[in-house]
Amino acid sequence: MKAMLLAAGFGTRLFPLTLDRPKPALPVLGRPLIAYGVDYLTRFGCRDLVVNLHYRGEAIVAVLGDGASFGCRIAYSHESDEILGTGGALDHARPLLNPTETFVVMNGKLITTIDLQAALATHRRQQALATLILKPNRRRERFSVVEVDNTGAIRGFAPPPDAAVPDPPPLFFTGIQILEPEIFDYIPRARFSHTTTDVYPRAIADGQRVVAHVAGPDEDWYEFSTLERYLDLSCQLAGHPQAVIRGQNCQVAADARLVRTILWNHVTIGAKVELHEVIVGDGVTIPEATTLSRAAVVRADRLEVSERARAIAEGRGRQVGENFIVHF
Repeated sequence: MKAMLLAAGFGTRLFPLTLDRPKPALPVLGRPLIAYGVDYLTRFGCRDLVVNLHYRGEAIVAVLGDGASFGCRIAYSHESDEILGTGGALDHARPLLNPTETFVVMNGKLITTIDLQAALATHRRQQALATLILKPNRRRERFSVVEVDNTGAIRGFAPPPDAAVPDPPPLFFTGIQILEPEIFDYIPRARFSHTTTDVYPRAIADGQRVVAHVAGPDEDWYEFSTLERYLDLSCQLAGHPQAVIRGQNCQVAADARLVRTILWNHVTIGAKVELHEVIVGDGVTIPEATTLSRAAVVRADRLEVSERARAIAEGRGRQVGENFIVHF
């Protein structure tokens, strides 16, 4: 079975960590985030993958290569002129997907244990054009609501729920979907589009079966889209809420105090430094006696990678010596 991993986004909410790499290339416990997605898909028998690229796509290619080290084959769909959205990405990748049978689409910012075979069984039993894997939004996070009827058919999408919405919790879309080739009949050609706003509503209005598979409570799902989520989920996956996660070749002074902190590679932490809920990027030196809380720190020279980076930095953070700091 073929699958597509979506990896073209700018990762704006993870700025400044995404100054020199896209979101799916961020390290999570020492591995690039997208590597978990590739492992997940190959584990369920998806051996031919397509990955779409736009922003800093070379970082994704450097991580995945041709897929041989993951036991699969990877082709790349380059959205060179402009980013195309989820629907537009599928349209652009159609020649590589060459869809003649059921295929999977998954967001590249996820780590999950959701049972894809169970979802595929739902898809076949329901004879669906598209099956979206959903989970209950028990914490009422800012995810759009997926409206499902008592047959399992999806009827529409609504804004994120109010925090006080009563039980049962609303359902949200996990970013994993199973599709039939006929979905391309509903995807606008050669332009930006999203599946949830431009594709699935058209298919539903045309009488097509767009259905839900609700993942079980013991099936994990982690989505890395903001600095807070990146820090919280990394600590959760590390197995300790107060974890300190260190990359390669880090030097930390003996009297430094670190709590819920992530160090990428080649980081130096000076004497008497105190870091609480801080993410420290590659090659950063934190000078002695520095105190930081709830911040992401990268080398200030990373701002020179593009005019876009410098424009985003305006008003988002501050330069302190050789470092650029964004609080969250």
